Amino acid sequence: MSPDGPSSTTFSPETDPHNLSTLLKQQFGHDEFRPMQRQIIDDAIGNRDLMVIMPTGGGKSLCYQLPAIAQKGTTIVISPLIALMQDQVHALRANGVSATAINSSMDARSNYESEQDALDGHYDLVYMAPERLMSAAGRRLLEKLDVGHFAIDEAHCISEWGHDFRPEYRMLNELRTRFDGRFKDTPIIALTATATPRVADDIVEQLHLHDAQIYRAGFERDNLFYDVRPKQNTTQNIIRYLKENPNHEGIIYRQSRNGVESLAATLQSKGIDALPYHAGLDHKTRKHNQHEFVYGDTRVIVATIAFGMGIDKPDVRFVIHADMPRHLEGYYQETGRAGRDGLPADCILFFSVADRFKIEHFIDQKENEAERDHARWQLDQVVRFAYTTGCRCIPLLKYFGEQHPGECGHCDNCRFPPQTEDATEDAQKFLSAVARVQQRFGLNYVIDILRGTANERITSYRHDELSVFGIGAEKNAAHWRRVAETLMNAGQLTATTDQYPTLHLTDTSLPVMRGEVEIEMALPRVMPKAKKAKKTRAEIDIDLPIDEILFDKLRDLRKQMAGEQGVPPYIIFGDLSLRQMSAEKPTNNDQFAQITGVGAHKLAKYGPAFIGAIANHVE
Repeated sequence: MSPDGPSSTTFSPETDPHNLSTLLKQQFGHDEFRPMQRQIIDDAIGNRDLMVIMPTGGGKSLCYQLPAIAQKGTTIVISPLIALMQDQVHALRANGVSATAINSSMDARSNYESEQDALDGHYDLVYMAPERLMSAAGRRLLEKLDVGHFAIDEAHCISEWGHDFRPEYRMLNELRTRFDGRFKDTPIIALTATATPRVADDIVEQLHLHDAQIYRAGFERDNLFYDVRPKQNTTQNIIRYLKENPNHEGIIYRQSRNGVESLAATLQSKGIDALPYHAGLDHKTRKHNQHEFVYGDTRVIVATIAFGMGIDKPDVRFVIHADMPRHLEGYYQETGRAGRDGLPADCILFFSVADRFKIEHFIDQKENEAERDHARWQLDQVVRFAYTTGCRCIPLLKYFGEQHPGECGHCDNCRFPPQTEDATEDAQKFLSAVARVQQRFGLNYVIDILRGTANERITSYRHDELSVFGIGAEKNAAHWRRVAETLMNAGQLTATTDQYPTLHLTDTSLPVMRGEVEIEMALPRVMPKAKKAKKTRAEIDIDLPIDEILFDKLRDLRKQMAGEQGVPPYIIFGDLSLRQMSAEKPTNNDQFAQITGVGAHKLAKYGPAFIGAIANHVE
């Protein structure tokens, strides 16, 4: 197969049914399948409808790419974003697989030529957006094309119960009912990284899957370190993290456009390469900023959740949520953009009760009562995840219907178990202050009362004369905020959800005030710089000392070659491959072919340059 022009080489499972492992190494450079991949691929080749729920970085794409090569016909891949299609096509062509994308970013002539080449059977995979597929032009193509499979990526977009519902995906439920029934038996593979059992059932129903085999891989990503921190001095903490990890590239999520712009500007002022990304920027600027990050010319992208779904960058070393996410489904997918190469990555969440108030206010603006209830339930799961003092994988995976035994070894609570203190007396003081101001004021006001801050507003209400005024002056505001958050998480304190939330007592407040219930509060954690954990899959693969000087040389060579070819550096080789090269130092073709990610095509195309660089370094 030629990655530079239309061609097709079809492997026949009928004549060679046991050669999928050979094909895996030759085309993709992998020595073995990841968990569940072989079973899924066997079912796909057997023309079954499939629902595949597999975490980001778990190898979903191979589940339809390998069958597309191994069988006759063209696999149509429905993908939501152009950038994602282009990355996938670049990666496939780099491996010698014939693939193309037909979308609005290409001119009419290029799309026409790709369509004609597809009709001539020159492509194993054709990527299209759902609206393009179901357009008049898309229908004309489908009526003539020999379609072997439909692969629907990001399939959760078809479900209104998913976190990222997209109306254009609803058109896909007509694949089986339109086209005069031509595709009523054409197998469909639906794939997603995030789907609760309810969403998975809805996907199967919407796509009219026949007797679908559902594969649900474990949601745990053991190379991701989950870390939840109080939202205090957030910008300074982010800057500190970036300076302590100068080679890390990653994403910082903010909820608002203003927050994105402000943080990006602050990081730039501190000498950190950072660019903003949000829906308010013009298309040209968004495209440029995304390109700079994907191609490694910008280290940090500060973005709203509008960014990331179309990004296939495997070497993202951190994802930071500077604001609280609205649901665990989105949080899981966003953090899943880190460490897709299997190497360790950090997922840091800054959490505050003020963010919770803001989100609750937005939820209350929803007109539909069922939507409000569902959104509140989703938010409650985030709060439980943030406040848990046990293993974070327990509430995170429970959201997706998966039980976890705890002690994951890759979250802050498991590595550095939190210390607690008896906060019963302070809880009583706080609840008393809420009662004394007649439950008419917000969090900051109550904290000012406790700390004895005689500002103009407090004196105007003569609240400086209350018995609770100043009874907590020896504790800082952050301490009292933690007390409030602890009480709210336990349901012993609540707040309104309007624009200016006020604090209120609950039915369970009185037992605390009487001393009948003890309150344990987690102390803020001081994180050490060095974090040691159990080895991840990627680290086990490379258990040899890494030659850091050689690794840097290979990274420079990779970037140079990527620039010449106009592709992201990871398309040439991922960091995992470069680390293995710098550890094992292969200096001939046989040795180089053993490196993870080196298939027959990459051996021929990139082997001479990389082997030469390694040999020169060794000499």
